[in-house]
Amino acid sequence: MKITKKIELSICIPTYNRPTHLENCLEAIHISKKNCKNFKFEVCISDNGSKHNISKIIKKYSNKLNIKFHKFKRNLGITTNFLKVVEMAEGEFVWTLGNDDLVLPHSLNKISKLLNKYKKVDYFFINSYNLKLSFLKEYKHPFSTYNLPNKMEKFSQVKKSKTLNFWEMIDPEISFDFLLATFLNLFRRKLWSENVKFVNMKNARDKRWYSTPDNTYFNVIIFANAFKNSKAYIQAEPLTINLQDVREWKILYMFILNVRIPEMLDYYRSRGLPFKRYYLCKNFALKEFFRGIVSIYLSKDRRSWSYLSIWKHILKNLIFVNVYLSPFHYLFMRVKRIFKF
Repeated sequence: MKITKKIELSICIPTYNRPTHLENCLEAIHISKKNCKNFKFEVCISDNGSKHNISKIIKKYSNKLNIKFHKFKRNLGITTNFLKVVEMAEGEFVWTLGNDDLVLPHSLNKISKLLNKYKKVDYFFINSYNLKLSFLKEYKHPFSTYNLPNKMEKFSQVKKSKTLNFWEMIDPEISFDFLLATFLNLFRRKLWSENVKFVNMKNARDKRWYSTPDNTYFNVIIFANAFKNSKAYIQAEPLTINLQDVREWKILYMFILNVRIPEMLDYYRSRGLPFKRYYLCKNFALKEFFRGIVSIYLSKDRRSWSYLSIWKHILKNLIFVNVYLSPFHYLFMRVKRIFKF
């Protein structure tokens, strides 16, 4: 009797429009697959009601990759689409990627070895390279990851791969956004699935960008509950590339940086993040508080101001020293840029 090998990894890609980037993403996975033997993985794609018909792209790569595809009839918001694509997964582990992210030619081979070696680890932090979209435009489509530049800036400057407890992952030296970016995360699916219940789905279905915690850092809400007692691993050498210019949410960047991320740390604390680590991280997150709140107030896009709670997001943060130092931080950075120029 033939024994069917279980799926070890599900690469989950929530997508919305961006067909060119999705094709590049799948091409990169296909290239990486060629360099990885005897590793059973699948690719799950959930389309959040794109205006573009991506069925031709899916059909093209279905002959090369084990793809599951789902499409919503209309846009139901990023949280719903993200939860759906992970729900489609059958792998023991899930690796979440944006449709504009790329994997390196050796990435799947490395992931296979990590999962085999660190069997007691539930969460893996996968570092990434930053790359400008303009670089890809110099090559024919779909882009081949064999054409990547020799030197690229790293998302995280962490130098050493190592195992640690999950709460030790909440560290600005590892990730300035404290695991918010979806392309950094590879995790045990079972624990994720058991803790999706902590996401408030009514708030999550609010389709206004970043209007609630549940449609901004829903993944962190799940992580904080699922992995608070888990072993984690830092993969310091990047295995993905994130394109810096494909970010429609840039207009709300200061709101995310100065409101949602500090609020996110409060949630981590409520789930067991040690106080000392919480206080240090919160101070780091508030280092641009003055500039951030002023930018939000003066912004022509009034959405972020309407989402802001004066008590929760401003007054409660006044106990942190960096709130008062943040104007000086802003002035220092301005002077530094002038002298650098």
